[in-house]
Amino acid sequence: MSEIRSISKILSANDTGETGGHQAGILVPRDSKLLAFFPALDAKKYNPRVHLTFQDSDGLNWEFAFIYYNNKFFGKTRNEYRLTRMTKYIRDSGLAVGDEVVLSRDENDGYSVSFRRERSVTAPGKVLELGSGWRIIDI
Repeated sequence: MSEIRSISKILSANDTGETGGHQAGILVPRDSKLLAFFPALDAKKYNPRVHLTFQDSDGLNWEFAFIYYNNKFFGKTRNEYRLTRMTKYIRDSGLAVGDEVVLSRDENDGYSVSFRRERSVTAPGKVLELGSGWRIIDI
């Protein structure tokens, strides 16, 4: 299996904060290919997380957190992965519902973030649709 270098998410109203919900970040589906983009988290720890620095096209650094809310296994209810601390990036970039956030990782595990306004069409066979607006980009 080739290493996943780029993923993207079509933003929903919940992702952009337009619904006024209290969700902590963007839900990341429990899909092994999608999760392989991020560093592995120790599921035996309570709500393990890693902070990742993403650089945008202007050279600005943004710190996002990849979290496994696994508190269901510690007597509570949540069992989900989320990418948090993205709100400022989304707002400062003027992103809206339908825009696409693209997360990439280079061969040295440096991370970058970019976006595309509205949904663009990609040639067949170049992306794997994962539902919930997430895609793995075949580079």
